[in-house]
Amino acid sequence: MKLKQLESFLGDLQQFSNPKVELEQYPTGPHIASRMLFTAENSFGDVSNKVVADFGCGCGTLGVAAALLGAEHVIGLDIDPQSLEIASLNAEDLELDMNFVHCDVKNLGWRGQIVDTVVMNPPFGTRKKGADMDFLAVALKVASQAVYSLHKSSTRDHVRKAALRNFNASSAEVLCELRYDVQQLYKFHKKKEVDIAVDLWRFVPQKDKLGGIIADESLR
Repeated sequence: MKLKQLESFLGDLQQFSNPKVELEQYPTGPHIASRMLFTAENSFGDVSNKVVADFGCGCGTLGVAAALLGAEHVIGLDIDPQSLEIASLNAEDLELDMNFVHCDVKNLGWRGQIVDTVVMNPPFGTRKKGADMDFLAVALKVASQAVYSLHKSSTRDHVRKAALRNFNASSAEVLCELRYDVQQLYKFHKKKEVDIAVDLWRFVPQKDKLGGIIADESLR
């Protein structure tokens, strides 16, 4: 699938009707989402025929992109049941076979590296400091191949140090800097839209010597 075609599909997806500020719910736009997954597949082969998890999937944009690019299996995880309903409808509309799990990613019960790739646009931590690092810590425990994630460019040094020193990533690379278009979704937003500089990261986890032991019934 070509990049423009992928972006077009993602642009037609349903998004949050009543986003929750406490969860930092901002839709991942089709421009960023398509380039994120297209790069993961075409530069690194981390999507096609792989098991992909979309952490904090929201309305399912990243997971849908993975499915459209030929992922063997896609699991979307989110703490918000209303978001999962929208994500499920988006998958059905495109006739994609995806699984969705209602859970708090920080308390995920998976053990071992049981998915190949994790993709995510985590909360940036503006409401709850360190929320993005909580997501990254779990992602690097359950992915065997790679983790793709968006983080504010202003936190670049912190993200790199945390990944390599605290979360045992074998490598942490900024693939590109993107402009994240934040629309006026909440009452405290003073402007109609704001562009935030974000980094697209690719993290490679340390190899799990014990192998991937599935502890979650939803994946059996």
